Amino acid sequence: MATVELSQINKVYDNGFQAIHDLDLKIEDQEFLVLVGPSGCGKSTALRMVAGLETITSGEMRIGERLVNDVEPKDRDIAMVFQNYALYPHMSVYDNIGFALKLAKVPKDEIDARVRKAASILELEANLDRKPGQLSGGQRQRVAMGRAIVRQPAAFLMDEPLSNLDAKLRVQMRAEIAALQRELGVTTMYVTHDQVEAMTMGDRVAVIKDGYLQQVDTPQTLYDRPDNVFVAAFIGSPSMNLYEAALRIEGEQAMVTIGSQSVVLAPTVLSTRPALRHYADRPVIIGIRPEDFEDVAMETEVPAERRITAPVSLIEALGSELMVHFSIDAKVVDSGDPDAPAERGIEGAANAVGRFNPRSRVRMGETAEIAVDTEQMHFFDPETRLAIWS
Repeated sequence: MATVELSQINKVYDNGFQAIHDLDLKIEDQEFLVLVGPSGCGKSTALRMVAGLETITSGEMRIGERLVNDVEPKDRDIAMVFQNYALYPHMSVYDNIGFALKLAKVPKDEIDARVRKAASILELEANLDRKPGQLSGGQRQRVAMGRAIVRQPAAFLMDEPLSNLDAKLRVQMRAEIAALQRELGVTTMYVTHDQVEAMTMGDRVAVIKDGYLQQVDTPQTLYDRPDNVFVAAFIGSPSMNLYEAALRIEGEQAMVTIGSQSVVLAPTVLSTRPALRHYADRPVIIGIRPEDFEDVAMETEVPAERRITAPVSLIEALGSELMVHFSIDAKVVDSGDPDAPAERGIEGAANAVGRFNPRSRVRMGETAEIAVDTEQMHFFDPETRLAIWS
């Protein structure tokens, strides 16, 4: 096992395009680290540089204690799992799993032992004589994993290995991969554009945008304390609601004005975010997660000054919760995610999404009274777009 360390890594292509900017990242021994970001952000490029499939323009790449900038991919002691599985269609599952060992001239009895052990771990024992074309998508994905496992590498590199699977199978396989990684204890670098996948699988998650590392931390910390507007919006589903607002502070009481409505903040907000005092009578960006909106009828203890009213445009009933879309007459903030749709509500107002109690009686086309959990509200500087804390 080994650490993987990227120090001041840059990638500039011959046409002058810079895909990676001064990337500093360390994946600890036995850690499962996920690289996540929108399409074209540079996450796969970073992974391919670790694998040796892309050259490094500048910086240092280490696997364990060894500098690997100029080391050939086959000599880096890594195993890679690709999006398309890259299985040999004419070979059996057994031969696909053991092929790399055969090339390395590993003795036949050891190849057999390793292949059968991997097949046992991945529940492929009954399929060893089959060809890839006879397998389901999930089984082919397991074969690709088996081929990586038998090599007993210092690190696994996985480039969107679940993207070709249907939604139900993706959920199952991401749980299996995470459990397998914990069982094997192999340092793993995993690339995905799916933030739900990142949050459920990684020990830590590194968020990348336009080739720049935005934040790296545990999934819960990214969710609770995002460093900037982009991370705040990218992490979480549905996305955080972001609006331009004005902050007013009188003594120990603070209030934000969102469009034509004002909400008094909970007393703890200023104590937990003391830097907010510097934004008195100034514009701020506020962020409200969907679960921090609720139908007032479900939250009778919420004081009137922490409520807003809004027309409801759409209700998605999911059984365990309602996704309620409503309109706020405030200016929505662009998160910077090129994959995110620019949503608009009724008559051009900003769209908001709330995660309501499934027993809520709100109706489409009606005006709802909505409670806002201001203790969980997020605040960002409108110029730097960085979070406001201390």
